[in-house]
Amino acid sequence: MNKRTVAELKKTAVAVKPVIVGTDQKVTITPPNFKIVSIRVKGDAPYLSNAMSSEARAKMKAGQEEGTRARRMKRNRDPKDFNAAFKGSLHVSREGWQGITCSSFRNAMIDACRTIDMPMTRARLFIFVLADGYNKDDGTPLVRIYGEPVPDERIGKLSSGTSDILVRGRYDEWHCDLRIKYDADSLNATDIMNLLARAGIHCGVGAGRPNSKNSAGIGMGTFEVINK
Repeated sequence: MNKRTVAELKKTAVAVKPVIVGTDQKVTITPPNFKIVSIRVKGDAPYLSNAMSSEARAKMKAGQEEGTRARRMKRNRDPKDFNAAFKGSLHVSREGWQGITCSSFRNAMIDACRTIDMPMTRARLFIFVLADGYNKDDGTPLVRIYGEPVPDERIGKLSSGTSDILVRGRYDEWHCDLRIKYDADSLNATDIMNLLARAGIHCGVGAGRPNSKNSAGIGMGTFEVINK
């Protein structure tokens, strides 16, 4: 660009003035209006807990640190501690009580939107399950479960395709008191209760639930809404 062109541009340039927003300008975005509703859910089928224990994570990490060649050389298989596998499958809070991940119920409610005329993308922004505490190992938010677990042994498929005896905690009778935070400008408490009821029927929580990503479920993890 030569000097003549620069000079011409300076003559023809129009000064841009900053836009000042006045106090009388219309506001179209309202502040968040979230409310919390408490709802009790009761299992109408056993809940099957499927947490990954800290021991299992440690073995997985050690295997990845060793690398492929080192794993091939290690052919001996350690004896399986079924009692440790049972305890490791439970979600235990920092205070010592057992729970179900908040995401289990939230995901079930979001997935249940498939059964009604509500986009799942909107449900992700409108619905949140509040935590009663956090997992002692990894800090995952938990809702407290009321019930006594028993060991559940059954044949299952691992990700490698091989069969194995899976030992997990099964709660035959259980309930949870949920606190659900929702956008009150888009939903009301009855909407939340009805959506949760649909989630209990169509989706469920835990391993073996009807809406499992790996199978059609084994009849586990369904629940109903109970008015306290």
